[in-house]
Amino acid sequence: MTKIDIISGFLGAGKTTLIKKLLSEAFTGEQVVLIENEFGEIGIDGGFLKESGIEIREMNSGCICCSLVGDFGKSLREVVDTYHPDRILIEPSGVGKLSDVIKAVQDVQEDIDAQLNSFSTVVDVTKCRIYRKNFGEFFSNQIEYAGAVILSRTDKAKPEKVEESAALLRELNPKAPFITTPIAQLPGQKILETMESGKSLEEELLDEIICPECGHHHEEGECCGHDHHHGHHHHDHAGHHHADDVFTSWGRETIHTYTKDQIADILKKLENGGEYGNVLRAKGMVAGENGEWIYFDMVPQEHEVRTGAPEYTGRICVIGAELDEDRLAELFGLA
Repeated sequence: MTKIDIISGFLGAGKTTLIKKLLSEAFTGEQVVLIENEFGEIGIDGGFLKESGIEIREMNSGCICCSLVGDFGKSLREVVDTYHPDRILIEPSGVGKLSDVIKAVQDVQEDIDAQLNSFSTVVDVTKCRIYRKNFGEFFSNQIEYAGAVILSRTDKAKPEKVEESAALLRELNPKAPFITTPIAQLPGQKILETMESGKSLEEELLDEIICPECGHHHEEGECCGHDHHHGHHHHDHAGHHHADDVFTSWGRETIHTYTKDQIADILKKLENGGEYGNVLRAKGMVAGENGEWIYFDMVPQEHEVRTGAPEYTGRICVIGAELDEDRLAELFGLA
């Protein structure tokens, strides 16, 4: 079955850079059809594609957002029936609604051998505020409906600007993963994985949480007869709240950089100090110095700090009971 991926974003957002990265690293060995529109960035030239060994057929048939139902459905069917590609990449017009493009694909996917796989939006962090002001609902719609938000130019913008833009975008989309690590530093496969899944660090931790009654690991919702209520207290994320929470969690996405010593010191404080609450688990991956990434994991009286591959953004999560969220934010330098 053909996978359909939508990569949205305003003109100049950096979509071409992202698409080149995915084509050269994540979609190798696949037959890909790229559907663009005539107003888009046609910077993906035949020379690059030939080198990548990827067969691309560009269909510059006007803005697909303007002819969504009839012509768009017909075009998509023709592509699938004629070429049977492994993947179709749709790069819609800069000033179109992502929700309209998603709906257009969903309306025809029942009739063709294709399935909507991901829908992401690329945003230039340096133009975020002005675009929101000037393009209103068109800009907001592209963010609100994105399964993943990819921030471009993060290596050129000041950290404060990146944080300000991320906070502004979070207001529009509290759930999607935000890729803040420069695209050039991430493997294409990692970007695709983030676009497709977007499982939060908190969800991963809750899936492997230790049962306080018996000390065993359980998948969330499974146990040895004990009732578990996982209270998802997201910060910067949407969540669920239960009156009788057993576990609460505090989590942040951050572009803040740390040293291994700083992280080790933070974990020692979490291990030894009850002033942060009853900490059951802490885990994260954050940017270090000189482009390295620091991974950490902590259970009571035991922690590990190591270096690892770049992540799409810095992520920290602490799970426990009666957590002092303000003190945790202070401890990680995020207050």
